[in-house]
Amino acid sequence: MKGLTLDAALARLLIIVLMLLTLLPFLSMFSAALAPSGSYPPGLAWPENPQWVNFAKAFEVAKMDQLLLSSLLIVIGTVPLSVLFATMAGYGLAKFDKGRGRWFYLVFVLGLTLPFEAVITPLYYEIKALGLLNTRFAIILPLIGLYMPFGVYWMRTHFVNTPKELSEAAEIDGASEWKQFWLVHVPLARPAIMSLAILQFLWTWNQFLLPVVLVQDPLQRTMAGALGAFQGQWGTDVPLLCAGALLILAPTIAIFLIFQRQFVAALLQGAVKG
Repeated sequence: MKGLTLDAALARLLIIVLMLLTLLPFLSMFSAALAPSGSYPPGLAWPENPQWVNFAKAFEVAKMDQLLLSSLLIVIGTVPLSVLFATMAGYGLAKFDKGRGRWFYLVFVLGLTLPFEAVITPLYYEIKALGLLNTRFAIILPLIGLYMPFGVYWMRTHFVNTPKELSEAAEIDGASEWKQFWLVHVPLARPAIMSLAILQFLWTWNQFLLPVVLVQDPLQRTMAGALGAFQGQWGTDVPLLCAGALLILAPTIAIFLIFQRQFVAALLQGAVKG
């Protein structure tokens, strides 16, 4: 702290304040989750007799084990395919960056401006016509398509900044375009791919709108989508509702903490190259 300037001290103070403001709602939910079931917590206050059993009760009544399995199936069906398609499309658009390639890329960029809410009504009738309504495929297939604009934009940004000399050297060695992609560019793009996979995992796990609209059975939704049914059933029991919400949040926080280095590495890589 000896050589700390006033600007640096103010910046650190601002970061600490923002961090506390971010943690405050979670701390309030955590203290409320430990209050006696059926009571109304007064606010951010540690209860005299913490009811840790609320978490076990929320896990049981919400059938969290089945919701966890359903969320995992949706994530497994969505994220790998979405990342694969985005990586291949991003490489193709980076490789053919002139002429028609720019127009194709513009289409994906325009897709970034399209919110889920704008397509939910036609998407409902399309899924209904395909006979996939009230199945997990009603969530998986639309999410793969809706993730494409950002995924292609993310991966193309990486491949555009990859030195062309790598492809030229591989081509001289007799590598085909397919081998160049898999053996040269994909290993170098591992941080970007990992970050995209983490982002799409979080988005899929926390997906609320599509499961609620397209799937009636809460046990076939994501955990976040099933929260609506859980809230409707136990909305008057605030401690139980807070405990259930924290249980739903726990996997996403754990995944981010485990892979935060890869995520930050890709962001820094993009910042340096961009």
